[in-house]
Amino acid sequence: MPDPTVYVIDDDDGVRRSLQLLLGFAGYHVRGFDSAEAFLSCVEDATPGPVLLDLRLPGMDGLDCLRVIAGRRLPFPAILLTGFADVPLAVQAMQAGAVTVLEKPWEREALLAALQEAQARLPAPRAATGRHIHARSRLDDLTRRERDVLGLLVAGLANKAIAHDLGISCRTVEVHRARIMDKMGARSFSNLVKIALEAGYGA
Repeated sequence: MPDPTVYVIDDDDGVRRSLQLLLGFAGYHVRGFDSAEAFLSCVEDATPGPVLLDLRLPGMDGLDCLRVIAGRRLPFPAILLTGFADVPLAVQAMQAGAVTVLEKPWEREALLAALQEAQARLPAPRAATGRHIHARSRLDDLTRRERDVLGLLVAGLANKAIAHDLGISCRTVEVHRARIMDKMGARSFSNLVKIALEAGYGA
């Protein structure tokens, strides 16, 4: 099983680096964002995981981000981080869907315990199985050549390199790539890679 991913949303570079180091030693992958908007812009293609969310952020603040996560039913259970925690704030945070509220500076044990609680709220593994079956059904619609092109795309090759390896033109690769994205229902290249990996392609 791959290491779980934790999403850190804090506009302080030092805080993000500190959490990356701490959580890395605890076996987590960490993705950092300096604003709520930056995080929300990528959630559709992100693996579900716990979120460490600062209250005070430029633009959308932590409470508003919590409300968006809850309103859109996004699978990212969030822990609110704040420099001051009082009862009214804690109540607002819980009403907005927070797992808990941690006051800075937090204790390592309290942070890891909160992350474990957040992980317990993630979707059940059978949801991933459903995504796998759906992705496999899309993969079955591809021709043999399209599957060849997809495999090289997932491996990270550029169109020119794929054309060279398969003995076809760059234009033909572009046509195959467009058809693959259409058949796989991919909104972007990163989304295409995610769907392919969910189908077990390139794993």
